[in-house]
Amino acid sequence: MLQVNTSRRDLARGLAALGLTAAVSPALAREAAAGNLSPAAIDAAVKAAYEKYRGLNEGKNADYIPALAKVPSTYFGIALVTPQGKVSAIGDTEPTFSIQSISKVFTMALVLQESGEQKIVDSVGVDATGQVFNSIVAVEQHKGKEMNPFVNPGAIATTGNVKGSSPDEVWRKILAIHSDFAGRPLEVNQEVYKSESDTNQRNRAIGMLMSAYERFSSDPAVATDLYTRQCSIAVNAKDLGTMAATLANGGKNPVTGKQVIDPRHIPGVLAVMATAGLYDDSGVWLFHTGLPAKSGVGGGLIAVSPGKFGIGTFSPPLDAAGNSVRGQRAITDISNALGGNPYTELPA
Repeated sequence: MLQVNTSRRDLARGLAALGLTAAVSPALAREAAAGNLSPAAIDAAVKAAYEKYRGLNEGKNADYIPALAKVPSTYFGIALVTPQGKVSAIGDTEPTFSIQSISKVFTMALVLQESGEQKIVDSVGVDATGQVFNSIVAVEQHKGKEMNPFVNPGAIATTGNVKGSSPDEVWRKILAIHSDFAGRPLEVNQEVYKSESDTNQRNRAIGMLMSAYERFSSDPAVATDLYTRQCSIAVNAKDLGTMAATLANGGKNPVTGKQVIDPRHIPGVLAVMATAGLYDDSGVWLFHTGLPAKSGVGGGLIAVSPGKFGIGTFSPPLDAAGNSVRGQRAITDISNALGGNPYTELPA
């Protein structure tokens, strides 16, 4: 039985400290407790969060990649998708933006599908580093191990471990799995790709260092370029919602019906999302929501409530940790309203 009222009161106290308060109607609480949320209840929760935070002006766009600084900071879209394929979307859900670090989730899934869990464990690890996402010290500390696929060194190595006889074949596979998760053909935002390629000197150094420690066997310059390209894939909030819902649905896209990856790989993906998905605030996020999630500096954010729903949001202004301000607030409220936190599930 889901202990809705008590858990929500306790959660609300913690959320208040971060300004992540949520208004949960008694009707929604009863439906969440019964586990039978209606489309109307879902739509109401999504709309309430959108209306509450659409005028929020905290945070600022990432500007270390010049193309990201030009994206309108007023954009705000939310898309929630259920395992049954129900889509609840509001706001700016059609404009596309670069997926950035959210891509790390799906390239990790590709390597798991191709090579199994031990490949990830042996090549980059699955631990939070406790250091910034592009730390070179973290690489040196353990010679490229004891990190995870969501920090840049681990992500470049993960991309470098995708199987293929040529860079073109590897890229086709990376783009294909992202498209399968989204349920439609995706493309690269060439302006962002060029902007990132012109400013990715640190990632090139990281790629060389990870190669020196033999964390992947492909050409490090090629791996870094492919990683930069995957971060430049253009998506919208609806794409992210569908991608998150595919993870919530055991690897099966609930809109297209395609089994994208084996269900056995989902727990590992969600585990790394839970521990390392929101940069330095991953622990804070998990403490307050319980949701595996992944952010990107382009303003995207996905979160997964296993078996219940996936959410994708788009809002470019970021907090100091590099996570979308409106996205975090909206997802917290929606999940709180719909009983999304898996840690509130208790035996009857």
